[in-house]
Amino acid sequence: MDGWVTGIFVYIIVWWVVLFAVLPWGVRTPENPEPGMAHGAPVEPHILRKFVATSIVALVVWLVIYAIAQSGLVSFRDMIKDM
Repeated sequence: MDGWVTGIFVYIIVWWVVLFAVLPWGVRTPENPEPGMAHGAPVEPHILRKFVATSIVALVVWLVIYAIAQSGLVSFRDMIKDM
């Protein structure tokens, strides 16, 4: 990656993608929802736990992307030139 700003942007994008993958983990819906409550609303969303899991998984994915970009296995600049 070219610089730290690019690295931060890539991490933010990876974080949001991973968040949408992590959100359904462990969701339990109530058997008898109260009146006015959505049927698909989780009993306990555990959102802080999911944010922590998202951050850890996103960091691992970002490190893989960083390692690939730094190793030269995939050159994104060469890919653009070939387009």
